[in-house]
Amino acid sequence: MATPTIVLVHGAFADASSWSPVTERLLGQGHQVVAPPVFNRSLSADAAHIRSLVEQIDGPVLLAGHSYGGAVITVAGVADNVAGLIYVSGYALEEGESLGQLQGGFPDSDLAANLVYAPYPVENGEPSTDVSVGIDAFPEVFAAGLDPAKAKVLAVSQRPLSAIAFNEPASAAAWKTKPGWGIVPSADRTINPDVERFGYQRAGLRAVVEIDGPHLVMQTHPDEVAAVITGAIAESA
Repeated sequence: MATPTIVLVHGAFADASSWSPVTERLLGQGHQVVAPPVFNRSLSADAAHIRSLVEQIDGPVLLAGHSYGGAVITVAGVADNVAGLIYVSGYALEEGESLGQLQGGFPDSDLAANLVYAPYPVENGEPSTDVSVGIDAFPEVFAAGLDPAKAKVLAVSQRPLSAIAFNEPASAAAWKTKPGWGIVPSADRTINPDVERFGYQRAGLRAVVEIDGPHLVMQTHPDEVAAVITGAIAESA
């Protein structure tokens, strides 16, 4: 099998630059990498967008999803040319399950008490609601472990997630037919690490790596995250 293109899917409250340290390492090793935007409007729309992008890539693809991006790759990963899934601090949803349902089975993380809600206009419809992380709480809750000055920049440039996405059920669970790998940052304050562990175990991932790091583990431990990705490439070849 040809070497897969690695598609890095970002999560809520972030953008593709959240993967930058890992992207830099993978490119430096000669891998083909794509780090697309996720619009964070709804699970179905975001997954359809990523699937469309994947299906336009010539050859196999390895999908890596961070946080909400894990839910996105769970649905988008059913594309025929997806060779595997890598969850990083991610949601491995069951078919018919929503983010809210999966999280509801576990104690809240620090994120729950620090969310901010704001309306946004919808063409020809009632306004919907954007969800973001409180600016003051963002550095500790979402960007723990990063340089404080950088965390402040990320806090004011975060990409909100539509509230619609929290309650929308996954239309597919690609891990049922595709091999998967997972990373759990044990110091995650955005998602309860037990939510990640449960989802990974249920999905029967081939390997799960625990890293003593925060939610943005791609920023704080890029070498370890890149190693999981390249290991998945080798194993799926």
